[in-house]
Amino acid sequence: MSPAKLRAALEAKAHALGFSALAVTHPEAIPEAPQRLRQFLDAGHHASMGWMAETEERRADPRVLWPEVRSILLLSMNYGPDRDPLTHLTDPCSGGISVYARNRDYHDVIKGKLKELAGFLVSRTGADVKVFVDTAPVMEKPLAAAAGLGWQGKHTNLVSRELGSWFFLGSIFTTAELAPDAAERDHCGSCRACLAACPTDAFPEPYRLDAGRCISYLTIEHAGPIPTEFRVALGNRIYGCDDCLAACPWNKFAQVAREAKLAARPELVDPPLQALLALDDATFRQMFSGSPVKRIGRDRFLRNCLIAAGNSGSAALVPAVAVHLDDPMALVRGAAVWALGRLLPAGDLAALGAARAGGETDADVLAEWAAVLGQPQRQ
Repeated sequence: MSPAKLRAALEAKAHALGFSALAVTHPEAIPEAPQRLRQFLDAGHHASMGWMAETEERRADPRVLWPEVRSILLLSMNYGPDRDPLTHLTDPCSGGISVYARNRDYHDVIKGKLKELAGFLVSRTGADVKVFVDTAPVMEKPLAAAAGLGWQGKHTNLVSRELGSWFFLGSIFTTAELAPDAAERDHCGSCRACLAACPTDAFPEPYRLDAGRCISYLTIEHAGPIPTEFRVALGNRIYGCDDCLAACPWNKFAQVAREAKLAARPELVDPPLQALLALDDATFRQMFSGSPVKRIGRDRFLRNCLIAAGNSGSAALVPAVAVHLDDPMALVRGAAVWALGRLLPAGDLAALGAARAGGETDADVLAEWAAVLGQPQRQ
């Protein structure tokens, strides 16, 4: 098969599988990646994600990850919402789940399709292949920009003139020699909409993200109590944050997801906090079966929901919050204390604290009580 026919066949197969676009680059196409990654790590902008430093060498250079690689296919798959992605912000008693997590886990959806496309490539070329979907140390966004699928915007995410900001990336590493595509140039211009939209000022400068301040990191990757300085800014975002993506003007060209498994399940669009606060481990697992949300577990998810409840201003949520003062997990109890500190009048809070705080043994929860009651922390 000629190179042109092979490329046409690969594109046709990719589109038949539901991918939005296919592009090709070479493993040496991102020579600036090692220095940029080192700057990111030196600044501590990876927060508690130690695996980023542990895999630095492989992450920075695809040839270290797999020395035999000769070409890299980058695939995009649109997951555009069919409604305003930020409707939860108008109802503080609901919870905001990031658009990408409102149905099936994209890793499972995309990896199977990538494997099928990779098998198609092997059958035509005999080349070796490796498939990656955001789970290996691969810098997919710089590679995708080098391949021409889009450019990394000032929010560091990839932006496409055809898909806006709402698309996933996957890659196929291969020993086959394929002609590379031209890189896409930056079309952000003077726009700063994504930077201005960030609730926690997570961008120290354009094109640089401090993950430790990012709501997506705080609600998903961060394992401990949410730092106090960010809790009010979280609002009712309980899993991820789409504010910087939604602000991008290029989304006027965004398309609604074609893949049914990526279309939002109605019960995961702005679910009521009242119902979420009632989830035990079994009902949490049932509700989020197959969803990326399941990965963070019930305790971390409830931590997020309790912070959202505290920000709701709704006294109607007090009983649902107070139940979690008896939760077996200190992470949940501490978040419940903070939420009640925001929802209860001072007198009621003091009475509750007198009855509860005295029996608490966890240092973090005791610190939460001391903070909401305005008392010195007990040693």
